[in-house]
Amino acid sequence: MKQTSDNTIVGVFDDYSTAENVARELTNVGIARENIEVKSNFMTGAAGRSGRSGEDEGGISGFFHRLFGGGDETDDRGHYAEAVRRGSTVVCVTAPSSQLDQAVTIMNEHGAVDIDRRVAAYRDTGYDRYDPNAPAYNFDEAVRERQQYQEVEGRKSIPVVEEELQVGKRTVRRGGVRVYSRVVERPVEENITLREEHVHVERRPVDRPAEAGEVGRLRDQSIEVTEMAEEPVVQKRTRVREEVLVEKETKQRTEKVRDTVRRTEVEVEPLDKSNDYSDEFRRDYDSRYADSGVPYETMRPAYDYGYRTANDQKYAGRSWSDVEEDIRTDYMRNNPNSSWDRMKGAVRYGWEKVTGKR
Repeated sequence: MKQTSDNTIVGVFDDYSTAENVARELTNVGIARENIEVKSNFMTGAAGRSGRSGEDEGGISGFFHRLFGGGDETDDRGHYAEAVRRGSTVVCVTAPSSQLDQAVTIMNEHGAVDIDRRVAAYRDTGYDRYDPNAPAYNFDEAVRERQQYQEVEGRKSIPVVEEELQVGKRTVRRGGVRVYSRVVERPVEENITLREEHVHVERRPVDRPAEAGEVGRLRDQSIEVTEMAEEPVVQKRTRVREEVLVEKETKQRTEKVRDTVRRTEVEVEPLDKSNDYSDEFRRDYDSRYADSGVPYETMRPAYDYGYRTANDQKYAGRSWSDVEEDIRTDYMRNNPNSSWDRMKGAVRYGWEKVTGKR
């Protein structure tokens, strides 16, 4: 997709019906139909457009010449012409500057081809430049080529990501005790009875005759008397009076762990099917909401959301009254800035159109 001037955008689509849907949506957002051109080759029926066999839409070369100007066939003019020759369809829209971004979004949403990547694929098969004399692809050739590029370019993936709760154990330090000993002193006292001996010398005066036995003592002599006394002897004896035992007690407990895990859910929506209801969505908007001040572009996602939920298997076979609360919750989770009261009617209309309730 390229912007050829300040107000003109060109997009390439493999299917003619998709290009027509793009043109219709561009019209729905207010771009005049005369400012939208859809170009394809009648001869290539694989583009999805019927026509008279062997007749080619005159003016294709002139159209691209007018769009891109003159120049070499290796430039954009030649590349877009080659895409049409091979069965693609070109949508050209001229819009006010304020609507260009909206036009680009619509084209991208409908799978506009990356022309530079497509030309690189052409070159892998020997393409060098556009040859205006080369015949257009017939139906079978165009179908084969389109399937080839859909296999290569369309192989895109959306990862389905899911969180998984894993509960393990780890050892953490929660506390404990430290046991240590120290020496303290305290005064003690105890009573003890001690015995002491004392020698007393007493002189007593006497006057009597010496007895026979005492005569022999008339010589030098001495008497020794020893005094004895008891004194306290202090000894210390170490004794074990108490033991402090330190041990760990292990207990097991069961704890329930609660958390939430997330996963992505991928919904596959066939775009061409939802577009089948575009005109009806627009008519419902015009009849009920045109005077509400809310533009159709704001309401259209609500219609599409109703369409998608009606195709969701988890809602299959249920009535609107049964699913409204679930749908409201899901809608507000995905569109937190929206208003359910304002959009509920459009969501329900999209739901009931698909389920056949309307």
